[in-house]
Amino acid sequence: MGGFFGVTSKEDCVMDLFFGTDYHSHLGTRRGGMAVYGRDGFQRSIHNIENSPFRTKFERDVEELKGNSGIGSISDNEPQPLLIQSHLGSYAIVTVGKINNESDLIRRAFENGHIHFMEMSGGRINATELTAAIINQKESLVEGLLYAQEMIEGSMSILILTPEGIYASRDRYGRTPVMIGRKENACCVSFESFAYINLGYRDYAELGPGEIVLVKPTGIQSLSRPRTEMKMCSFLWVYYGYPTSTYEGVNVEEMRYRCGRILAERDMGCGSNGGCAGCPGRKTENLKKETGESVYPDIVAGVPDSGIAHAIGYANESGIPFARPFIKYTPTWPRSFMPQNQSQRNLIAKMKLIPIDALIRDKSLLLIDDSIVRGTQLGETTEFLYQSGAKEVHIRPACPPLLFGCKYLNFSRSNSDLDLITRRIIQGREGDEVSHEVLLDYADPDSRNYQEMVEEIRRRLNFTSLRFHRLDDLEKSIGLPPEKLCTYCWSGKE
Repeated sequence: MGGFFGVTSKEDCVMDLFFGTDYHSHLGTRRGGMAVYGRDGFQRSIHNIENSPFRTKFERDVEELKGNSGIGSISDNEPQPLLIQSHLGSYAIVTVGKINNESDLIRRAFENGHIHFMEMSGGRINATELTAAIINQKESLVEGLLYAQEMIEGSMSILILTPEGIYASRDRYGRTPVMIGRKENACCVSFESFAYINLGYRDYAELGPGEIVLVKPTGIQSLSRPRTEMKMCSFLWVYYGYPTSTYEGVNVEEMRYRCGRILAERDMGCGSNGGCAGCPGRKTENLKKETGESVYPDIVAGVPDSGIAHAIGYANESGIPFARPFIKYTPTWPRSFMPQNQSQRNLIAKMKLIPIDALIRDKSLLLIDDSIVRGTQLGETTEFLYQSGAKEVHIRPACPPLLFGCKYLNFSRSNSDLDLITRRIIQGREGDEVSHEVLLDYADPDSRNYQEMVEEIRRRLNFTSLRFHRLDDLEKSIGLPPEKLCTYCWSGKE
């Protein structure tokens, strides 16, 4: 994924830029960077943040960088900001997004006179450099930004730092947010709305899909009106977004409470064939007492961190007590330390969770996680709970089964759709060649294929019961019109 932050001020902006960028560290784990513009022109610093957080890597840079405007980036992929010199002048640029037609755009750039690109490890081209090359093919930055919106397949939100201010361009379909904050003598532009609150800024504007503005200390100048069609990434509310952020008027934490509440409503209202693999469909605790079977959970818990708010919503609605049967150990392993290697990430994810025996032993637990991707971590967490004495582990993911790799944002490190547990199960049932129509049937919560897929996930991961959040319920949890949301990773519909 990744995030960005920018500041333009009548005073030195470096401290605001430092803290505002740092507040995006939950969105990326590989590179961090800042660029500023001041009396001495452009200055830039980029560091690897895989083994230590942004703050510790950039503390010395804060003392050396000087400027009244700047942009910063947290990234899982390419190093940025980049400093560019072209016929449009000198500028710094950061991006958040994904380019799917990279080869075609590189070919077009060569045909239009672009001489070369710097090659990163693995032979890849820096997506931010490619974006700059597209912009530079036009006669102005605004024309170039509009051209980039048209030419890039995928998504790309962009900040460009120039001597006159910061050009901010939200992705054409608004898949990621771009927020503007304002205080006396300064304005900022941010992926996350919470990133500027403690710096004294207040909400000023939220860019619409494809909207382009010039941000100056005194306010913003509209350069291109927003487009009408929007496809905001739903997974931001489910997982990636920070709890204190708000997108399109919908707060992340509040959405997760609603999500948990609706999950509980489904459970309390389900029948014996209600699509809950392994769940006999008891509606109330009274029914449990009548049957004498102990399937009603003793506690509801969330997998730290994003699952906790979903679990609170579930507990509030169901009346089942919320508890924390394990605690996430973060003093030496905050999220920004997570390595790129998948096996190492699995190990660290396991080592982070410390059990509380008194809340686990002989208990029936209902556990809510934001999603099931590969299934490895949640399967190991469940086994860890059984080893700690749990009687039952009921799982309620806060989103539908992930069936399609994201085409628009780098929110997953998966290299193949077969990294998804759902797709491995489908491959085992259908063979290597599976049509899109068949996959859509597996995405339908009322289909037999869906039910049997969910049951196989439950069996493989040894859950007592498993019920995914339905897509229509997820859309209800967010509260925006469904046509304004991107749900491709679950529905396969663009």
